[in-house]
Amino acid sequence: MRSLMIACVLLPRFQLTVASEGRAELLQAPTALAPEPGGAQQIGEVSLSAEAFGVHPGMRLGEALARCPRLTLVAPDPAGVADSWERLLVRLESMGAAVEPERPGLVCFDVRGLLRLHGGLEGVLAAARRSLRTPARYGVAPSRFAAVAAATRARVRRPVVVSGGRKQAGAFLAPLPVALLRARPALADLPEALERLGIGTLGELGALAPAALADRFGTAGLHAHELANGGDGALRPRPASEFLREALELPEAASGIQLERALGLLIDRLLARRERRGRTLRAVVLSAVLVEQGGTWRDQVVFREALADPERMRLALAPRLALMPAPAQQLRLAVERFGPHASDQRGLLEDPVAARKERLREAIRQTRAAAGPDAALRVLEVDPQSRFPERRAVLTPFEG
Repeated sequence: MRSLMIACVLLPRFQLTVASEGRAELLQAPTALAPEPGGAQQIGEVSLSAEAFGVHPGMRLGEALARCPRLTLVAPDPAGVADSWERLLVRLESMGAAVEPERPGLVCFDVRGLLRLHGGLEGVLAAARRSLRTPARYGVAPSRFAAVAAATRARVRRPVVVSGGRKQAGAFLAPLPVALLRARPALADLPEALERLGIGTLGELGALAPAALADRFGTAGLHAHELANGGDGALRPRPASEFLREALELPEAASGIQLERALGLLIDRLLARRERRGRTLRAVVLSAVLVEQGGTWRDQVVFREALADPERMRLALAPRLALMPAPAQQLRLAVERFGPHASDQRGLLEDPVAARKERLREAIRQTRAAAGPDAALRVLEVDPQSRFPERRAVLTPFEG
């Protein structure tokens, strides 16, 4: 069996670059993404100059300004980031890659199925460069976490390739700092605690006993220990999807009934698109280009059941318009996920058990559309007699 070969494509500071519209003077000065309106007062991605002052993503806004008084805040552009990132993912998928996006600017895919198609590893990386048509860093390693670490050490024209298996991946990760664990949202707070205990590198973390880490940090400690030793979970590529969106320019100071009528027009246009092919809509994204403070606003809406009825869609989406932090100059509506073909054919005889099961399956589909494939899991016994509780059972996707 061939060892895994996971490729990672990294576009550093992707969200900051999109929000600043590529202005080089902003990226060269101490700059950071401002907190989203109504969200936690934490900054987003930061420039290299801001990192030199000790400012990092996720830092509280007050602390960041105290460390760097000259810090320039850029209004976030979540809608623009989502659109730009979707276009880049589609370009990678056009070369045959089954991609798993971790966050905007970071995506991984399995190389093994593309080697013969593109003539080896160099051919795969060259095809990725041609597809993206934008500078990026590439890393290849036996595990996803090692590939991400390799991409952070790479340069635009010099990919970092780690050959071998888990042992070689662990040896590559050993001298790297534990701060790389922040790439995983579940482990974002762990590096600071490890550094306070004098653990500065992944090699030092991997040399610790798993029982000691589990006793101090619980499941997060065991997960970090596995990553530090070259292990990781399997890739979960995203399902193939289509990009379908409608946009409408708004008159000045449009609000209230005018805004709701604009939303109704967008819904009618979206449902009339030929590309929909009679399918229902499971989840949509409502976004707007703001007037006063600049930037954009974006909100994902998952329907309780897949819809193709414009009236029900208006009832579900209209209350979301009140969440916009400022007046909008453009309103957008895009399909996030399609449902089955529109039909309401019911059985002649109703079976209560079958009806309950169908409602349960529908609830699971809705939950996954809102929170991802890991939102519904089941407990699978693996080794019930083990002395270690974490080895007795594992969580697997619940298919319903």
